Amino acid sequence: MRTYLGLATTFHDPALALVGPDGTVLFAEAAERYLQYKRAPNCEPDPGTRMAGLLKRHVPEGTDLVIATSWGEQFSDFLKGQAASGAFDLPALAAHPSTLNRSFVPERAERVFIADLHAMQARAGNGTVLALDNETRGLGGKPRATIAGRRRYAHHLAHAAYALWGSPFEEATALIVDGMGETGAAAIYRLKDGRIEEVRRQRGRGSVGFLYGLVTDLAGFDQIKGEEWKIMGLAPYGRTDPELMAILRRLYTVEDGRLKFSDEATVQAVAAEILARRPKDVGEQGWADLARCGQNIFSELMDVLVAEAWRLAPSENLVIAGGCGLNSSYNGRVLGRSGFERLHVPSAPADDGNAIGAAWLALAEDDPDWRGPPRAARPLTPYLGSLVSTEPLERMGEWEPRARRLGHEGVTREAAKILAEGGLVGWVQGRAEFGPRALGNRSILADPRPAQAKESLNAKVKYREAFRPFAPSILAEAGPDWFEDYSDSPYMERTLVWREAAREHVPAVVHADGTGRLQSVTAERNPAYAALIAAFAELTGVPILLNTSFNVMGKPILHTAEDAILMFYTTGLDAIVVEDWILTKKAPA
Repeated sequence: MRTYLGLATTFHDPALALVGPDGTVLFAEAAERYLQYKRAPNCEPDPGTRMAGLLKRHVPEGTDLVIATSWGEQFSDFLKGQAASGAFDLPALAAHPSTLNRSFVPERAERVFIADLHAMQARAGNGTVLALDNETRGLGGKPRATIAGRRRYAHHLAHAAYALWGSPFEEATALIVDGMGETGAAAIYRLKDGRIEEVRRQRGRGSVGFLYGLVTDLAGFDQIKGEEWKIMGLAPYGRTDPELMAILRRLYTVEDGRLKFSDEATVQAVAAEILARRPKDVGEQGWADLARCGQNIFSELMDVLVAEAWRLAPSENLVIAGGCGLNSSYNGRVLGRSGFERLHVPSAPADDGNAIGAAWLALAEDDPDWRGPPRAARPLTPYLGSLVSTEPLERMGEWEPRARRLGHEGVTREAAKILAEGGLVGWVQGRAEFGPRALGNRSILADPRPAQAKESLNAKVKYREAFRPFAPSILAEAGPDWFEDYSDSPYMERTLVWREAAREHVPAVVHADGTGRLQSVTAERNPAYAALIAAFAELTGVPILLNTSFNVMGKPILHTAEDAILMFYTTGLDAIVVEDWILTKKAPA
């Protein structure tokens, strides 16, 4: 029997996935969760201390374990050659200029990224080997699994494999857009008869992802910290400045339906001109007008790429992946701006998703008849990560009367009551979500009706910028009553426009432009969360909850019950629910 270990091995957002012999995803999680280190830059995706438990839990004894990684063999060999020549030695890296290049990033920084990328490829899998060896401790025992080889797959192909085979579609066109790949930063793929084929790969250093990152930096934020989403949140507060738009449009042209990015001198001149216009008092709240213009430019660039995908591989179904797939503002509008009729964006479209993509590609290489995971497993559930033990709460229950085990129905009723009374609830159920967004299993929840709920949550728990919106989770059957042109959004992957009459009822989740980045919730996809929203609706008449990730600013989503308990005592949460346990600030009546 073979099991496939997929490793996402970019210098940011490392992740691992374990896939069974039929393609069923047994486990998938980003390294940041276990390490509790945001985005886990330059950390191995498979630390030995982590892998020992995962292998024991998910891999049968006697398994052949194939390790698959997310950058191609030819590219990895090129990186080896660069390293051997001394290109990645510290003096060599430091000698590069810090000026912007055609990729829209500082030349020195890009070289460091590539050096880090090489380091990730070189050590990926080492933790797994150590975990297997540690089982025997050198005493002659037989390890649980045998390493049956290592495979490498092109970065954008891994994105496409995860997004297409994990989609609900039998055939589709995939547009992959991010910061960088082996030859360029965008690619188009097609799924037909279960097979994935490349349609076109962008070549060159120009990058929609890095251009958006440059806007992030110029607006007063930090793309290294992954703060691009602040641009999306801030954009509706700004105005479309024609002069800023004209300056930004100098960064690219469209020739014969294809993007062509500007040269290095133009990039540097544009950045300097924008920086000279930046207001002196930007501070932590950022430059709203540039955010608005940057989002507009991103949409223009994506429109060109989507139109090219339609022209080269027309289909009813569009799949978007790569880091730019996290731009929910654009995703909510793309169908109305293109010939495509349906959209799928996976729960982890950025580099963490490549762990599953690489594992599936290795399986497809071994089994020529494989056409994707079982139909019952598509579209792929996002609930693929770790479980949280209730043992810490069980111990607390021996001395803390506010820690109670009420059963799932009991905690659901109690949590719904606290929410309806304006309280804040941390909600932990089942397996963690794969991807950056909390989808009802690792969430902080609030009543969306009070206008001040957003400010209260920021002040008491999240400690983040006031302009950043909070998302609505809505029972899917109620979606058309609350949103214009409603479409199913299971992964919180798109923003839609609220109906005018609905906005006054849930002001805490209505963004400045009248939109909401919604999550469509069904009992089939998430029974516990659907039951909670339904219980809240019985009390209030509103089938919607404000949903944000269970973390504080700068930290990843929680990983253990201890994490939840710590946040409970150090923030303004009124209660936490972990499976069928509830811990409240107020003593039970």
